[in-house]
Amino acid sequence: MPYLTRPVLPAGSLSRTPQPTFPTGDGLVLRPWRTEDAPAVHAAFQDPVMHQWHIRAADSEEEVRGWITEWQRGWADERDAQWAVADEGDDRLLGRVALREIVLGDGVAEVAYWTTAAARGRGVAARATNALARWALDEIGFQRLELSHSVANAASCRVALKARFAVEGTKRSALLHSDGWHDMHLHARVRGD
Repeated sequence: MPYLTRPVLPAGSLSRTPQPTFPTGDGLVLRPWRTEDAPAVHAAFQDPVMHQWHIRAADSEEEVRGWITEWQRGWADERDAQWAVADEGDDRLLGRVALREIVLGDGVAEVAYWTTAAARGRGVAARATNALARWALDEIGFQRLELSHSVANAASCRVALKARFAVEGTKRSALLHSDGWHDMHLHARVRGD
């Protein structure tokens, strides 16, 4: 049965070129992950705040190197695209920003982020998320980016709003955290916002 529409983004929209590195224009750079980032990622995941809002833990640097290998493969497979968020001056790791659950044909992806403890309160997540959204929507041609966070995570809600992701609703009992099921706010940013 033929489709009545064409894919929003054809296969190869990401993988036909190397994953880009790009500055945010305000002191941060989004760059592909490197194996040597493993100690900094492992250290970031020892923070109790990460345990509160993320469903994954990092037991060793070796485990994190495996994650980084997965993150690097995600670009070639066009299933997700993950960037290290670093200080533009000294390349110190400040966090991560990602497009997950990519569906090129529909032009849709989910945005995710985290920051190191030292980077919190400096607008790092919002600035990186905004830069990623501009790139994905304006340069690549995605139509819609979605972002979800626990309704109890007020800081993540502030990040989403600062990055111009409108609140669309609440998904009830949508994600199991270590302390039980959480309702999740759904935000989105679409091309033209």
